[in-house]
Amino acid sequence: MALALAVLIWLLTFGITLLFILARTHWWFPELISEYGQIDSQFVATLLVTGVAFIVSHIALGYCIYRYRSDKKGEALYSHGNTRLEIVWTIVIAATFIVTAFFGQRVWFQLHLTTPPPDAQKVEVTGQQFAWVFRYPGPDGKFGRIDPTKIDDQDNPLGIDPTDPDGKDDVVSRGKLTVPLNRPVHAILRSKDVTHSFFIPYLRIKQDTVPGMNISIHFTATKLGIYEIACAELCGLGHYKMRGTFEVKDGAEFDQWLKSQSPQQ
Repeated sequence: MALALAVLIWLLTFGITLLFILARTHWWFPELISEYGQIDSQFVATLLVTGVAFIVSHIALGYCIYRYRSDKKGEALYSHGNTRLEIVWTIVIAATFIVTAFFGQRVWFQLHLTTPPPDAQKVEVTGQQFAWVFRYPGPDGKFGRIDPTKIDDQDNPLGIDPTDPDGKDDVVSRGKLTVPLNRPVHAILRSKDVTHSFFIPYLRIKQDTVPGMNISIHFTATKLGIYEIACAELCGLGHYKMRGTFEVKDGAEFDQWLKSQSPQQ
């Protein structure tokens, strides 16, 4: 019985490992279209470290089940452990996780703690139940003031103050974010109601939008195309339909598109 259980554990370990190997070639991340490719390599490195630990520990588990199986030849012996061995494996495990976490912070720093280039295209991303609203500054490069008392879901979903001259040329797009190819984009994330999560898998970006906070991120889209924006935070009964479109246009085409849009006011 002990041998059968040990073999079962080893077979399950082999099968699960095989599934992860197949996932690398069949069920992997969507195509990368940003400069944040380090996320992919960091994920693979973490998967390798945890995978090795998983395989070794389960091989050892199966061995122990068989080696120390119950029989009638004698009683089991109690071990007080090996202090030196416990110190060694604790240090090795701690060092492995600390080093892995340290290298994983590079992408976080690049996304959140570096300043966007001064010529980056600004766009404001606002989440609300259950839609995305995007705002671009006009030729003046400034966003107009927001006044919550002016919010009108039909005509003024963001509550842009009509008395502020900076907002006269703001462009508002509902459900569709359009950005230029190979040009840095500075996105300011906001929320009108509850916490949402701005998620574009192709960019490797997922960032919460929190009520009362303006959260800045920046990225550069490197391939033309139309992609999906999702909300990755459960935000209410209509969460499943909170989707948007992310389109990457050639630089000149984007400039023409932006000029063709009617200002909010």
